[in-house]
Amino acid sequence: MPTSVLPPQLSTTPATSGERALVVGLGRSGQAVARHLLVRGMSVAAVDDAPSDEARAAAGALGLMLVEAPSLEALANLVVRADLVVPSPGVPASHPVFGLARAAGVPVRGEVELASRWSICPLVAVTGTNGKTTVTSLIAEMLSASGVPSIAAGNIGLPLSDAVANEDLKVVVAEVSSFQLAFAESFRPVVAVWLNLAPDHLDWHGDVDAYVAAKARIWAHQGPGDVAVVNADDPIVMAQAARAPSRIVTFGLEPERAAFTVADGWLRGPDGPLVEVATLSRNLPHDLSNALAASAAALAAGATVEGVRAALTAFAPLPHRLTLVAYAGGVRWYDDSKATNPHAAVAAVGGFDSVVLVAGGRNKGLDLSELSHVADRVRAVIAIGEAAPQVAEAFEGRSPVWVAESMPEAVQLAANAAKPGDVVLLSPGCASFDWYRSYAERGDDFAAAVHALLEAR
Repeated sequence: MPTSVLPPQLSTTPATSGERALVVGLGRSGQAVARHLLVRGMSVAAVDDAPSDEARAAAGALGLMLVEAPSLEALANLVVRADLVVPSPGVPASHPVFGLARAAGVPVRGEVELASRWSICPLVAVTGTNGKTTVTSLIAEMLSASGVPSIAAGNIGLPLSDAVANEDLKVVVAEVSSFQLAFAESFRPVVAVWLNLAPDHLDWHGDVDAYVAAKARIWAHQGPGDVAVVNADDPIVMAQAARAPSRIVTFGLEPERAAFTVADGWLRGPDGPLVEVATLSRNLPHDLSNALAASAAALAAGATVEGVRAALTAFAPLPHRLTLVAYAGGVRWYDDSKATNPHAAVAAVGGFDSVVLVAGGRNKGLDLSELSHVADRVRAVIAIGEAAPQVAEAFEGRSPVWVAESMPEAVQLAANAAKPGDVVLLSPGCASFDWYRSYAERGDDFAAAVHALLEAR
């Protein structure tokens, strides 16, 4: 198996007492980074344009000055008095704090960048347009099953700054988004995984080039002894990998171009078979690609083949990712609400032969015409949310489209269109924030509407 790369990770010297930080956005990661900055002797203030009750309580508990929805002048005064600005991942690129910090010459660093400087153990990092959470979770489980204490953190939920302070861990596996990587200056994971690239979050980055550049920062500061795990089936990722300063390990579904691949019904690495495909709980093409990426990364970080195999065979798919909701009358109903961009929706549809697709929501500045690439598999489309007209346009002349004004109506229309053998698939290709607070809430509403419809029959 590939040689494990686990050199010691150096922890940056604590901040000088008296330095001042301004944390922008006091959600989970903002609260965590504020807490750790305080421990390191910094004075911390926070701003939040719409703080939750939890954020207000956290500010009080930490003794932070929390300024709610500051005016431009008030924000400028806070920035010029700071030695460091720390934006949370959800802060939009249009927020004036970024321009104010540039004008004042105040450095801007994200929680992930700071956490990597504070880490007392090596980091494995995972990015990509789709599949990050699944692969991050799998790697952590593979390492744990191999006897290597590890945890999944970062964009997956647990703030990275909390995880890296845990002295009981040997490896921290971090899911990192393009927002977080955009502010990475010295972030250096010993194993860096880039799963795939499709246009996403262009409302934040502005254009595809900026989005790609942010993703590529995952391995920008690696060295020759580190490992970059690269998707051989993705030409953009492969092109960017040519600039990586680390050792390249490839994965992909085409055996002739990838070190970790599928052949003769088995997932295989360069040194032999890993696990039989038939033993996996799900084996759609993107499931296999995720499993290969996780295997390559985990083995590079110290996992054993036995641990990889055990984790793969025991792994249960995460919620709202092609989750089977119901099976009735020969029709299967799937919740894939986590598919918040067209690339993810296309991948989901591609796993089935005949689909009634429920798609739409709030577009993130993306080209929804990509959905038409799988029109030959789509019996009908139920368009929902703000992007319903764009979804309808993507399938015009290819598949019949109905527009729904609510999720129960969408489910009813889907049931009317579906025939035995079909899949009804909620795979929106858009964000959820027009009708819902999160993709999870959207998926739960879909499942509730499906169960209500079937129970009423």
